[in-house]
Amino acid sequence: MAKTANINIRVEPEVKSTVDGIFSHFGLTIADAVNIFLHKSMIVNGLPFDMTLPKYNDETLAAMQEARDIASGKIKTKSYSSVKEMIAELDSDDSEE
Repeated sequence: MAKTANINIRVEPEVKSTVDGIFSHFGLTIADAVNIFLHKSMIVNGLPFDMTLPKYNDETLAAMQEARDIASGKIKTKSYSSVKEMIAELDSDDSEE
C-alpha cells in the first residue's frame, strides 16, 4: 500500500453532511472526493474549475440589498398572522383601485 499523508480540514457540519450524501451517491467518501480534487488540480496545474465572481444586474443587486436590510431590521415590513389575513388585505387593496 502506498504511503499517505493526513490533511485535516474544518467545515460546517451541514456542509459535511450535504456533501457526504452527494458523494455517497457516486460510491465515494469525502476523502475520495478530496483526492480526486487534488489529482485533478495536479493535472490542470491549478484549480479544476473556473473561479469567477457572479455578475448581477443593478435590479438584482438592489433586491439583494433590500433583503439584507429587511433581515437586519433596517427596513420594517408588515407581517400577518395567517395567509388568510394577507390575502384579505391584498384583495381589499385591489378593490380600492
